[in-house]
Amino acid sequence: MKNRKELDMNAHLDSSAVIFIDIINDFNFDGSEKLLKNTDEILPHLKNLRDFAKKRKIPIIYVNDHYGLWQADFRKIIKHCENKFSQHIIHNLKPDDDDYFLIKPQHSAFFQTPLHALLTDLGKTNLIMAGIAGDICILFTAKDAYMYQYTMHIPENCMASEEKEGNDYALYLMQSVMKANTKPI
Repeated sequence: MKNRKELDMNAHLDSSAVIFIDIINDFNFDGSEKLLKNTDEILPHLKNLRDFAKKRKIPIIYVNDHYGLWQADFRKIIKHCENKFSQHIIHNLKPDDDDYFLIKPQHSAFFQTPLHALLTDLGKTNLIMAGIAGDICILFTAKDAYMYQYTMHIPENCMASEEKEGNDYALYLMQSVMKANTKPI
């Protein structure tokens, strides 16, 4: 018999999409040392989530900052972001050619992006969200997803922020206000 965690993850698979937010990052800003350290801690879980989705043919959608390039070409974003700090994360989690890749102008993955239209076209109503920064970009995305009436699983072990307290508070809001499942995977 499958364990409880597997049953929770498998509950909405046909209607699910995985959204990786700001995974391709240069970690070159004030506070990036803390965010990098906290991202390193969740990296094995992010890899497991990616493998889980690939194995079950769940669409993976990367939504990323544009870094002033304004081109939704993950190879160009990677080239711009790859450095000694980010290389290991990018190497482990970079998109494949069959993944979706969108750029965003601000915090939410929905704000002025085609994400909602893509999810509608794919018939996906359950979002499994992961990435960085949990207390900013994932929180804003979760708020918009809630307003669009998506169900959400935002695993607490697949989200990082600069400060753990801010990350924990964002998880609390996503669970209590936006009704997200935050159980780890």
